[in-house]
Amino acid sequence: MKTFNTLAELSAHVGTTVAVSEWLTISQEQINQFAQATGDHQWIHVDPERAAQGPFGTPIAHGFLTLSLIPRFMETSMQVLNVRIGLNYGLNKVRFISPVPVNSRLRAHLKLLEVLPVDNGGVQQAWEVTIEREGVAKPACVAEALVRQYP
Repeated sequence: MKTFNTLAELSAHVGTTVAVSEWLTISQEQINQFAQATGDHQWIHVDPERAAQGPFGTPIAHGFLTLSLIPRFMETSMQVLNVRIGLNYGLNKVRFISPVPVNSRLRAHLKLLEVLPVDNGGVQQAWEVTIEREGVAKPACVAEALVRQYP
């Protein structure tokens, strides 16, 4: 895990890949739980027998499940000390480039694109998050995520 003492210290890394997360395996149980939470029970995700006959030969994770892992990847790969709160501020762009079959291993590459000052002494960070699937050249997802942090 990368540790930064202050937001200013992290801000000095604009334009670089700040961290790469650990690998995370996507299980059928996670896919089923995501389907239950969101109401998206499409067979390609939750019906292993039918999905085996589908275009990917196995169930695949929801694109939004992959996207929802961004906070986890960020929290487990880096920290900024002396920050009292960090908030998800949204997304500028998201692309689901390749599928994530069940039991795939994913990790995220976190590139800091921009840091802007915001009210109350905080900063807004724009992150390019590239979610890689082990052994596959094309990323599973590329997103520009916005985070606000306050000292």
